[in-house]
Order: sequence, then C-alpha cells, then structure tokens
Amino acid sequence: MDIKIIQARFTTVLTPIYDKEEAQQLFYIALEELEGKSRIDLVMDPSMQTQKAAAWEEVLADLTAEKPIQYIFGKAHFYGRVFQVNSFTLIPRAETEELVEWVVNSAPKDRAIRILDIGTGSGCIGITLAAELPNTQVTLMDVSIEALEMAKANAVANGVKVETILQDVLALEALPATYDIVVSNPPYVRNLEKVEIRKNVLDYEPHLALFVQDNDPLIFYRQIAQLAQGSLSTGGMLFYEINQYLGAETKALFTSLDFKDIELRKDMVGNDRMIKAIKQ
Repeated sequence: MDIKIIQARFTTVLTPIYDKEEAQQLFYIALEELEGKSRIDLVMDPSMQTQKAAAWEEVLADLTAEKPIQYIFGKAHFYGRVFQVNSFTLIPRAETEELVEWVVNSAPKDRAIRILDIGTGSGCIGITLAAELPNTQVTLMDVSIEALEMAKANAVANGVKVETILQDVLALEALPATYDIVVSNPPYVRNLEKVEIRKNVLDYEPHLALFVQDNDPLIFYRQIAQLAQGSLSTGGMLFYEINQYLGAETKALFTSLDFKDIELRKDMVGNDRMIKAIKQ
C-alpha cells in the first residue's frame, strides 16, 4: 500500500479532532515507529510502500479515539531521553523539562548529594537528574507499584542506578533519610478543572496521578513540605511543579512553614508552573 495514501487518510480522518499540523505530526511519529522511516525518507521516496496496512489502521483507530500516541507506542521523549510509559504513568511534558532544568542548574556540583523524587511515575524527573548529575544518589518514590516497576525499567534503559520506594507519601510521618533536594510533580488538578482537560488526558492518563479534591488541592504540597522540614539538609532545596491557578497559595504555604528564598516561576507559555524553596 502506498504510504502517501495513508498520509492523506490520516489528514482526512484526524483533522476534525486535531489541527492539520498536529495530525501530520502524528502521522510522522507513526511512520518512524511502524516503518522506521523519517519525513526526509518519505520526501526522498514519495512512492514508499508498506506491508503494514492493518497496523496503520489500528493506530489510526486509536488516534481517532484520542488515545495519546505515547501510549499507543509505549514511549515518550523527555529531556533528550526515551522513557517507557503506560496507563499507570503520566506522559512526560515539556513544562516538567523546565522544572528538571531548574533543579540541574541549582544543584551543588562540588559534592555528592541525595535527591528524592516523590510521585515519580515513569521516573522521568529522577532518572534525568541521575543522568545529568552523576555525583548524585537518587531515590524514586511512588504509591503505584505498576508505575514504580516502569520507573525501574526506565532507569535500566537509561543506564542509571536509583533506589526505589513503594510508599503513599500521605501516610508517611517522616522521610526515610536526609536529602539535599526533594522534587515532586504531585497530583494538583482540582476536580472542578476537569472541564478544561482534553479527552486524551481525561480518558487515558491515570487519575491517581492527576486529580485532588477541590476542598484541599494543596494536600500533597503541604505534606511533602512538612516532611521536607524534618528531612532536608540545612540549605536543602524543595522543588515542585504546581497548579497554574494556585501559585500564590502555594507560595503562601511555604512562607507559613518557614522556608526561605521562595521563588515562583512561570513556564514557557507564561503560566505559574514551578516553585523552589530552601530550608532555613
């Protein structure tokens, strides 16, 4: 079957759901995954054929149902690395790369340090930090055994050594060790915000990792910050990805817990998205 015919079909079927540029990008991702070919390969060989018409139709059906392409092929790209993902893990996002870069730039480089990644999911934050900061001992914590197994596999695939802890952070009275950096991208989307969430997220990504109750949206931030007070080294740093609508409230939480040098940052599109605080 002619690949150009499939490309045209992708555009026709998907443009009512995605814009044309996104539909084309999804086609090229599928081309790479199914055929091992790139956009340039297709330009150079416009009569390219496939023997995988059934597989292409399966992918198109999944995309029509708005299943994220990262779940279709079981992997996502993050900070120059590839991470396996599944329905138990969130899909890594560009704004989380900004958080990781902030941690990398802030971390001490002249000594060995310990980092704890709470709610690790696929492990993209902690594993990237372990790779970027080689003089670092990284621990990954998650309440989901399925997510933690995926994180372990991603650590091996990316050639880094990490420790893992299966634990509900809300049930902890103290962290298991002293850390120099605690980082977390915890659940922060309020139920009232579900109306803003796209179907491909709402129907496929794990709600356990996404949503919090409307009456206590900072429950994870407060718990982790309180634990960090007792387990961060002096001058240790706490980093969070945050709800864009709750920047002021999150900053006020840190102030009430006697952290210092509290800094709220916006993401690439101008939303409050991450925060850093230092233990007194």
